[in-house]
Amino acid sequence: MRRAPGVALATNDAPVTKILIGINVVIYLITVVQGAGLNSPGGSLFNRLVLVGSNSRLGFFGRPGDLAHDHEWWRLFTSAFLHASVLHIAFNMFALWVIGRPVEQYLGRSRYIGLYVVSGLAGGAGAVIQAPFQPVVGASGAIFGILGAMLIIEWQLTGRLAGNAMTLIVINLVISFAIPGISWGGHVGGLIGGILITLAYGHWGDRGRAQYGQLGLGGVIGLAAVAAGSFALAYWRVRGYA
Repeated sequence: MRRAPGVALATNDAPVTKILIGINVVIYLITVVQGAGLNSPGGSLFNRLVLVGSNSRLGFFGRPGDLAHDHEWWRLFTSAFLHASVLHIAFNMFALWVIGRPVEQYLGRSRYIGLYVVSGLAGGAGAVIQAPFQPVVGASGAIFGILGAMLIIEWQLTGRLAGNAMTLIVINLVISFAIPGISWGGHVGGLIGGILITLAYGHWGDRGRAQYGQLGLGGVIGLAAVAAGSFALAYWRVRGYA
């Protein structure tokens, strides 16, 4: 399987991952200042970005806008830049740093950006499907999308799915279902989105092997399809609460 041209896997050159981490940290610090402290972020920016399917049952967060009543669909993705505590952002940014760099180096910057953005949308849709009345924050949906991409890349390189990526996915899914309060719907949605996007990115040969050169029409269609599907599923889930 051929990686993106001009990319060396032995280097730490992953500017998109570094920028994403920087954006997450800056937004977290702003919400900490506007909120009640390091482990109680809030304020106007938080309310503007947090994901809520329907706020009809909320009596906190200053009643932010939602998908059902206000049609603020950007929240499906912007919530991926919010975090609820120091531990939350530390864990997510560590995971993004560890798994994001090799995937960015392998896929190339443009495909990696598309993967992150659309996986974030898919994760937001999954979170809304699971719990439409629950505010959701965190980058884990997009990070699970990157794990999905790593799964497909590893499968293409080794010919088997039961590798390091699958181990990480299983462990983190078990944690997602075992600990109350975690949006397992966001994790599953992001994972499915990342897998579908990476399959669409590949230029498939006669022997069932994918090559990842320039972003082709199939990749663009895949991104558009997963994004459109995410919006459609979220709309289907909240349409009755307007």
